[in-house]
Amino acid sequence: MYSALWRILPGPRWAKILQAVAIVIVVLSVSVEWIFPWAAETFIQPVTTVDQ
Repeated sequence: MYSALWRILPGPRWAKILQAVAIVIVVLSVSVEWIFPWAAETFIQPVTTVDQ
């Protein structure tokens, strides 16, 4: 998968490295901003206890 991505990215090696870093930053940002909160609300059940 990574070699296919490396071949698809245009430009010299330094440009490919910058593009790959930018892609990683975008994927992580999208994950933290939208995917992880959605998954937490959907799949994690809150633990509720009543102390009296």
